[in-house]
Amino acid sequence: MVEPKHGPVGDGAKRVGLLVGRERSFPDALIAEVARRGAGVVAEYAKLDLTAVDAPPAYDVLVDRISHDVTCYQPVLKLAALAGTRVVNNPFWRIADDKAIGTALAKRLGVPVPKTYVLPSKDYGPDVSTESLGNLVFPLGWESMVAELGLPLFLKPHWGGGFRDVHRVSSLEELWSVYDRTGRLTMIAQEAIEWTHYVRCIVVGRREVLALPWDPRLGHFDRYAGARSSMPPMDGALLGVIERHARTLCDALGYEMNTCEFAVRDGVPYAIDFMNSAPDFDLSSLGDEPFAWVVEKMADLVVRLAGEPASTSYRWDALLAGRPIAP
Repeated sequence: MVEPKHGPVGDGAKRVGLLVGRERSFPDALIAEVARRGAGVVAEYAKLDLTAVDAPPAYDVLVDRISHDVTCYQPVLKLAALAGTRVVNNPFWRIADDKAIGTALAKRLGVPVPKTYVLPSKDYGPDVSTESLGNLVFPLGWESMVAELGLPLFLKPHWGGGFRDVHRVSSLEELWSVYDRTGRLTMIAQEAIEWTHYVRCIVVGRREVLALPWDPRLGHFDRYAGARSSMPPMDGALLGVIERHARTLCDALGYEMNTCEFAVRDGVPYAIDFMNSAPDFDLSSLGDEPFAWVVEKMADLVVRLAGEPASTSYRWDALLAGRPIAP
């Protein structure tokens, strides 16, 4: 395995690089918390240059919070993983996942989920002709799908986040109207869960869970704080079930940092959104106490990962070590 060659950060310190976008409150606080611990680990904003495939960035840990938008980072993160860097989150699964497979996986794991359908794209590129779509059955079974999912229902991209291109539709005609505007996006249709409680779990290291009331009906900066007054208290046993479901999902997905949302209907928590590889960790969104919890747990995670042996979690590691790969 290619060994990362580290720059002069002082006395053999392990290096943690943060790949971020516009956010500053969380990465600044994480860098400061790692430095405060004096554990022989230095956290910093990662610096990337033109990347030779046999010389990826020299970090022991990379925390990826932006490659979903800055996609040129994605191959660089995979090259770093090949060289032994621990990447949070796993750059192979994160790119491969989507809401459809995640929902199916959750159901197989015993986590309740809304009924869900995958839809063909409305439009295609110029190289796709009518003959190219010969495997699709026309007319599509819209009426039978709506009969099963009920109305209202949600249309959302099979991969995406930030509530982009998410639509609540209340009739078959509205469904068709919205679908006709989705272009080349691949969409899913999902049963609407009419809930009494809504919970967002912040999960770090797959095990640490902070379950907070969260109200998606409110404005972005009010969803945590406003939920405390908009929802009644939740039964402790139900909260425990939600936390177990969040751990189960993150274990299965391999996400070291994530948020998992649950809508409670008739005492049953349904997993709604649980593939947030770059969850919102901003101070203005979380508030002081949850933000401090996130910074502490993420510092625990990156310091631990920095001290572990080079990653051996990918299928080619056995091949690089000269061992046969089992089928």
